[in-house]
Amino acid sequence: MTPTENVDAVVLVGGKGTRLRPLTLSAPKPMLPTAGVPFLTHLLSRIRAAGIRHVVLGTSYRAEVFEDFFGDGSSLGLDLEYVVEEEPLDTGGAIRNVYDKLRADHAVIFNGDILSGADLHALVQAHLDASADVTLHLQRVDDPSRFGSVPTDADGRVTAFLEKTPNPPTDQINAGCYVFRRSVVESIPAGRRVSVERETFPGLLAGGAHVHGFVDASYWLDVGTPEAFVRGSADLVRGLAPTSALPGPTGEALVLDGATVASGAEVTGGSTVGAGAQVAAGARVTGSVLFDGVAVAEDAVVEDSVLGAGARVGKGAVLRGVVLGDGAVVGAGCELLHGARVWPEMVLADGSIRFSSDC
Repeated sequence: MTPTENVDAVVLVGGKGTRLRPLTLSAPKPMLPTAGVPFLTHLLSRIRAAGIRHVVLGTSYRAEVFEDFFGDGSSLGLDLEYVVEEEPLDTGGAIRNVYDKLRADHAVIFNGDILSGADLHALVQAHLDASADVTLHLQRVDDPSRFGSVPTDADGRVTAFLEKTPNPPTDQINAGCYVFRRSVVESIPAGRRVSVERETFPGLLAGGAHVHGFVDASYWLDVGTPEAFVRGSADLVRGLAPTSALPGPTGEALVLDGATVASGAEVTGGSTVGAGAQVAAGARVTGSVLFDGVAVAEDAVVEDSVLGAGARVGKGAVLRGVVLGDGAVVGAGCELLHGARVWPEMVLADGSIRFSSDC
């Protein structure tokens, strides 16, 4: 019997995804098309591949979208249940809110916007071997000052939770994935906002609980920003990030059913071309995500960008590090550079915006 056969999975997907607007105006962040399928599908595929069957989704924003798409989970080989937050409860409150749906003695908790290659078998086994109350997936990163750091002792026990600091004592950070004893979930106060990082974990440490650290350096990415979202999708397409849900072979591009890429067009860097989308002759699309029905005209350049459903890019336009909302139109000869966001259905006239005199 594998260590994951008798554990539940909980995926927290209640956030509004404000950092990804305007894309999240029409869909919750975990439902955005990522390498050809909703982002959450990739995480669920990893949960299923690890042998976990029972999954509880903690939802809030646009909660109905998840159940409408995934149903009871049987198409993925899962048993899916849903719990809706009526008001924001933060991370700890969201975990406590699903308690009544838990069946097993232990649950693996996932933040729904993390793309990770951690070995879930090894994570759960480490938790069981240590007889821990909670085990945290701790990721080694090059620049831990951007995150809260989590030091551990020689036995792997967590010794502190430190806020962001210029000179952190360890390169280990909280990677947003935990294994909880069910009894610990029950001990979280119900019906109010609770932060696991600021209240639950420090409280457990102060009370003498065994909080364990599972440390690794596998693939890890928080896809909460447009830049990270584009990179995560491209890494999935190129096979750098793990998934069992890619709707095609890994490679430089994923072109979905009904999409057309004209002869002489270039689609590379792990780009996804959505169903019914069109990339015209001479266009260059690199490291980008084109949702369904997008049209990129002749000689346009699209780099490291996300183009919402039905968006249109005119002839010779240049987009680098840009987000277009659903149905947005960028006219011929426009030039949009890093950080530009165009809201849904907005129309930029031909040549109306440029960042240089000659792009």
